Amino acid sequence: MADEDNRDDLPFGDPRLGDFEDDASSTQQKSLFSLAGSLLAEISLPKLVFAWILSIALPGLLLGLAPLIATAWAATLTHEVISYTGIGAALLLIVIALVGWFGWRPLLRMVETNFWSLNALAVQPGYAFFREAIRHLTEKLIGRRSDEAARGRLRAFSAAGAGVVLCLLAILVIILVWPYTRWAGNAADLVALRPLIVPALANAVTIVSAYLAISSLVWGFADASMEQPLDLEQFDAIPGGARQWRIAHLSDVHVVGERYGFRIESGRAGPRGNDRFALAMARLAALDAVDPVDLILITGDMTDAGLSTEWAEFADVLSRYPQLQKRTLMLPGNHDVNIVDRANPARLDLPFSPTKRLRQLRTLQAIANLQGERVLVADVDSEAGLRTLAAALAAHKGDMDRFADRGGFRLSLEVARLWDELFPMLVPPDQNGGLGIVILNSNAETHFSFTNALGFIPADQARRLRRMIQSHRGSMWIIALHHHLIEYPMPVKAFSERIGTALVNGSWFLRALVPIAARSVALHGHRHIDWIGTCGALKIVSAPSPVMGRKDEPTHFYIHTLADSGDGRLLLGTPQRVDLSSSP
Repeated sequence: MADEDNRDDLPFGDPRLGDFEDDASSTQQKSLFSLAGSLLAEISLPKLVFAWILSIALPGLLLGLAPLIATAWAATLTHEVISYTGIGAALLLIVIALVGWFGWRPLLRMVETNFWSLNALAVQPGYAFFREAIRHLTEKLIGRRSDEAARGRLRAFSAAGAGVVLCLLAILVIILVWPYTRWAGNAADLVALRPLIVPALANAVTIVSAYLAISSLVWGFADASMEQPLDLEQFDAIPGGARQWRIAHLSDVHVVGERYGFRIESGRAGPRGNDRFALAMARLAALDAVDPVDLILITGDMTDAGLSTEWAEFADVLSRYPQLQKRTLMLPGNHDVNIVDRANPARLDLPFSPTKRLRQLRTLQAIANLQGERVLVADVDSEAGLRTLAAALAAHKGDMDRFADRGGFRLSLEVARLWDELFPMLVPPDQNGGLGIVILNSNAETHFSFTNALGFIPADQARRLRRMIQSHRGSMWIIALHHHLIEYPMPVKAFSERIGTALVNGSWFLRALVPIAARSVALHGHRHIDWIGTCGALKIVSAPSPVMGRKDEPTHFYIHTLADSGDGRLLLGTPQRVDLSSSP
């Protein structure tokens, strides 16, 4: 089988070469406007409205109701204190106080959950959109004629400008909705909630807008004052005798489940089948036999759409190299968990759809089968305890098997909870001052194929990351994730290339990594591009895809050399480039 096969092989065409249906969702074959047109024509409007209500309108309504319910309860308690005397009154007051004491905690958790849900879905993506739009415009106008330092200043200016613009827009929204707000409730409101719908939604818009007005300024000026991403000027010289680690970095292999299958993004423009991934593993095995690698890291998108057939094909290729398999780690990418339908970007899952959880379960099973005994996860029942991924999943194996077999709403919730709790995963340093690996899940919780590429690091995951690292002070770290942390200083032709793919809260996460930046390197995939740079003291490596791209172009991947500098820094040496032929 070769890419040079053409329709002349058979009198009436070769089915191995596919047809236009294989390009249905291809960003390499179609423009985003064309895909958006197909989306609008095929999307299920009732399902979209229902998903919007569950994901945005309902959290907003609950957030807006919180101050009304709280003030109504307080007013009722005050009235009872004034009106009643005697033992009966005292008992009634105790009952009301107990209800309030135990009730405010769930109310506070509800407010917190719905506030951060709205923040992740609307507020931070809005800021990221404005920031990147202003950056794109300024770089289009003057960025390419300036030097590296000037481009850095432009990026800083764009972040501050986005913060100011968004703050002003948020203030304007508050002015417009303020007449419809209501902040104090009474006892009657606790009985009839229907009249509170409009004030509650107005309250939610006001709360979120006020938060946006303040936070956008904070984010904007924080982004402006932080170190900007720059191309790496030169690789580090590795001193003789330094402890070294050879890391083979693969990403975005997009395994398909059919021998002649085409990938979502490339369609017929890219290679068919999985021969390129098999070739990459064969080359890696040959190189390892001469100069062994310490780790093979696959930073997401192992599959093209998270299907069971794709995971089976991926496992079959790895199983041919058992010695490499023992040194391989992987993490989830957006194609593994967030693609609803590989042939139709208009498809969406409802927030409680079991198919999203099934994709997460398949990914967890594949990760556990590969590295379950080698990675540690936080024990949620212990403040600082760690246990292996295999041990964490063992108690849930029955539920996971039943869900994989029959589905079910309750078991779906269990899978969702497990998914959130099991990241980050940790491979601890083998000694004090050694090299550890932190494996993150950077996929946003989306249910729509058209928004599948969004990335987000939840605060809980970042908090567990800090706790894990603090127990290994002085060690060096590989921070492994799928999404790129921030849009890099690379020229792009269209604005669509720089929006909706980086971490929504990437600049915040970069600042969270500052304490360990000098002794860390971040390895990621997602963009399919070859880029190595820095953001302050942190070195960042973006992996090219050894599979994606045009079918007539060669691909490559890298084997990186990391080393201990001896003074607390992690060095990044000149990588070994491994070229692959253009045949599939």
